Parts: sequence; structure tokens; C-alpha cells
Amino acid sequence: MSKWSDITVYDLSCKFGVGCLPWPTMEPLEMKFFKRLAPNGANGQVLTHSNHVGTHLDGPIHFDTAGRDMASLELTKLCHPGVVVDLSDEFGEDDFAIYTSKDIEKRVEVREGDILIINTGYHKYGWDMPGTADEKRYMIRHPGPDMDFVQWVRDKKLRWIGVDCGSADHPMNTKIRDWEPKEAKKCEEKLFARYGKTLAELYPWPDHYQAMHIELFKQPYEAIHAECLGGDIDKLSNKRCVIGAFPWKLVGGEACVTRIVAFDGFEDA
Repeated sequence: MSKWSDITVYDLSCKFGVGCLPWPTMEPLEMKFFKRLAPNGANGQVLTHSNHVGTHLDGPIHFDTAGRDMASLELTKLCHPGVVVDLSDEFGEDDFAIYTSKDIEKRVEVREGDILIINTGYHKYGWDMPGTADEKRYMIRHPGPDMDFVQWVRDKKLRWIGVDCGSADHPMNTKIRDWEPKEAKKCEEKLFARYGKTLAELYPWPDHYQAMHIELFKQPYEAIHAECLGGDIDKLSNKRCVIGAFPWKLVGGEACVTRIVAFDGFEDA
């Protein structure tokens, strides 16, 4: 049996501050003092932000009106053994790249019911990374899964997925495809040269628009995901561990800013 002294705790969250990136069109963080030490002896602050700023967990109700809220998610769903897969050696600088379940499984064993954290390498473009921060690459050009990935997640009955970039969907299978036509054109040219398929063929709309959200969040699957991970993620390359997501117990919440932690050293993880 593992002792607590054998366990190393890793923080897989990015820093949270006024410079933190919201998902495009979402409200960024605003923070201000409403009182200072003088004259009453205590500092106090007010924060205003959307639920999709920095490291956050998307809840079922985010894309399903009948879905559960954040307060309804069991701790046994949020905290469980899983694996951190490192794809950064292959995809870490490959803008608009597409990864598959085979790319995952050639590096790690993914067990039924796991939590899966995907290190694409794009956390190095996050706002809290001095010298490499790049908002466009982080939010608009990051790698994403192919369409078969959705069924693989269902088959594996994954509790939730975490990614170290702006979205668990490929950026061109989100509204970004409409909002950034120049980027979409650049992506399509690159992917057509690689796969011989257009964006519409790789990610058919409207049938499979934002599939990682819309097709997975509803019951009976409810495979939700966390986005914008970072922190110590590079220290857990292709390792099994116990992973926990700790959002607020937010009644009616469709998502929530979340601290994500990995506990390495459990013998039976």
C-alpha cells in the first residue's frame, strides 16, 4: 500500500489572472479591490468572469439543457485513476494537426473508465508562459482529434478528458472556423495537402459540429472535458496516476474555473 510520503502532487492548472485567456468571445477576468486595509483592517476583491477562462471544466449543461450542473458531479467522477499522454513530441509545433485514438494508445494504456489528460504541447503558448506565449496558436491553431475519436471516448467510457489548449475539439470544428476565415483557409490548405480532404470532409457541418462537446456531453455518455491545462503537465509524460478536478460546487453551473491535480505514486492507479 502506498504511503503519503511516496506520493508526489502535480498541479496541472495554468495561472489565473487578468491576463488569462478566455475562450474567444467569452468574458475575460476582471478583478478589483472593493475595500483596502485602511480603515477596516481587511482587503477585499471582486472578480467578474465567464466560466470559460483559464483552466476550467465544461459541465454537461454547457451543451445539454437537460444535463447535470456542476454541483451534481460526483467526486468519484471528478477524481479517479487515469493517464497523462504526451503527444508534444509529434504535435507540439504542428499547427492545426489532427490526432487519433491510435496516437494515444501507442503511447499509453487507456483503461475503461479512466480520466485522460492530453498534452499536445500547446500549453507552452499559454498566457503564463514567458517568451513563448502566443494567443493565436493557443486558441486558434492547436491540434485536435479526428471524428473517430468521439466513438473511441464512448467505447472507453472515459469519465472526462483534459487538454492543454483552447478546446477539446479541433479549432476548425468550432465556431472559430467562421470567425477566422483566413485561418480556416490556411488550415484547409495544410490539411488538404496532408489528407486530400477539405475541412468540410474532415469535420462535416452541421452533422458533427463541435462533436467533442455536443455528441459526448449528453447522457448516457456524459464524457465532459477540461480545457486550458498546463502547470506541471510535462512532468507526467505518459504516466498513470490519480487525477482530480476540483471545481466549485456550483448549483446551476454550466462550467467552472477548476484546479486540476495529479497524484503520482499510487501503486494501483
